[in-house]
Amino acid sequence: MSRVTASKHELKRQRDALARFERYLPTLRLKQRQLQVELRRVEGAVAEAGEDEARLRRDLSAWIELWVEPLDVAAHVAVESVVWGEASVAGVTLPTLEEVRWRRRSPSPGATPSWVDDGLLAFERLAELRLQRQVLAEQRSRLAAELRFTSQRVNLFEKVKVPEARDALRFIRIALGDQQAAEVVRAKIAKAKSLERERSL
Repeated sequence: MSRVTASKHELKRQRDALARFERYLPTLRLKQRQLQVELRRVEGAVAEAGEDEARLRRDLSAWIELWVEPLDVAAHVAVESVVWGEASVAGVTLPTLEEVRWRRRSPSPGATPSWVDDGLLAFERLAELRLQRQVLAEQRSRLAAELRFTSQRVNLFEKVKVPEARDALRFIRIALGDQQAAEVVRAKIAKAKSLERERSL
């Protein structure tokens, strides 16, 4: 605890500080809980996207050998644009993947094998899953950083600021009480001396 002076002004300052800490603490705890819930949701979404990608790769492995034939994928499908968005969760701005727009040029049926259409769709889905995982990883990173910062603030308030303010208030109250008692004693002594002087006259 920093050095506090035993004065009524300091008493008021410490009371105000304690009231402020106790007012902000529930808000910080609520934010902490919201961040924890959202972080768990994002981690679940990351795991789900990873499972979707693994499942798609397993499905592709059955006919991946057909890709031995050279095929210029970029000539048939390419990303035209990616639409990004933002969402706010507990005061944290998170990136979102709104849409992936593809530029498609259908291969000619006579010039390419029949599996090419399915292969190109699988390629698109795989690319979208990877983009989604990147966005989710960034969301997880931002949420984890904000949760760490909020948890530090909650701990600072709970374990340092509130106890310091309470200790300071207790110290000031005791000191002011002692000062008041000393003033009463001095007043009684002064009154007794004054009465004694009056008697001696």
